[in-house]
Amino acid sequence: MKESAILARLRPMCLGLPEVRETVKWGHPTFEAGKKIFAVLDRYEGRPCLAFRAPLEKVDELLTDSRFTEAPYAARFGWVCLDVSEQIDWAEVERLVADSYRLVALKRMLAVLAAREPAATTSLPRLSRKRPKRAR
Repeated sequence: MKESAILARLRPMCLGLPEVRETVKWGHPTFEAGKKIFAVLDRYEGRPCLAFRAPLEKVDELLTDSRFTEAPYAARFGWVCLDVSEQIDWAEVERLVADSYRLVALKRMLAVLAAREPAATTSLPRLSRKRPKRAR
């Protein structure tokens, strides 16, 4: 897949998050939440990759998958690269981007994001608060 096609799929994912803007840093499309970078369409070892932040406790787990590598110069801060030169699992990319965003977003941005997401309990039936009648 060409980088332009990858960017065309990545862009609405990132720009759909609250207060995100696209810039160009180091010659690569970069997505920022406020002033903090959370995703970059980069090149690593000649192949396109998506660089993103991951929770430090999840980095080792991601790196067990050969599609992921430590991001040059920023790995110690939890930056990881996903090779996007082959088949791409876009649902996975969306989760990784959203998790990266959550690591850098301000509380007000997270509140807007939470308000957009359906509550996990909306599909469950409401429990009655009435006490059952006692048998006589």
